[in-house]
Amino acid sequence: MTLKDRITEDMKTAMRAGETAKRDAIRLLMAAIKQKEVDDRVTPDDGMVVLIVEKLIKQRRDAIAQYETAGRQDKADAEKFELDILSSYLPVRLLPEEITVAVDAAIAETGAQGVSAMGKVMALLKTRLAGRADMSELSKQVKIRLGA
Repeated sequence: MTLKDRITEDMKTAMRAGETAKRDAIRLLMAAIKQKEVDDRVTPDDGMVVLIVEKLIKQRRDAIAQYETAGRQDKADAEKFELDILSSYLPVRLLPEEITVAVDAAIAETGAQGVSAMGKVMALLKTRLAGRADMSELSKQVKIRLGA
């Protein structure tokens, strides 16, 4: 079962159970996936769906911070609920040791030397570790390894 199929089944289950908040959160995700299909004229694979989920999670985190700053805890709680739903579709996160091994392997594979080669390494890691590692943390580690 693909990730998109799993999301569709979860939405049907939420609809049958009358879980409107969960249904609405999943509908937002389905709409984003459909938008990607229409815009790029592609059938998204699991990797692309994970990237979409990560984008929506980032939006939720930003919204939570803004709502909490504005003192709108009710809105922040709603965003946190959506964040929890979206997070359930991400693959299992890698351990720090596994990330270190992946970074070292990518640097060796690309033959990267110096910070100017960081883009090549990050491009390779992004395809391999999408959804399984925080890209900003990954970027920091690559920068350190390449001597910045």
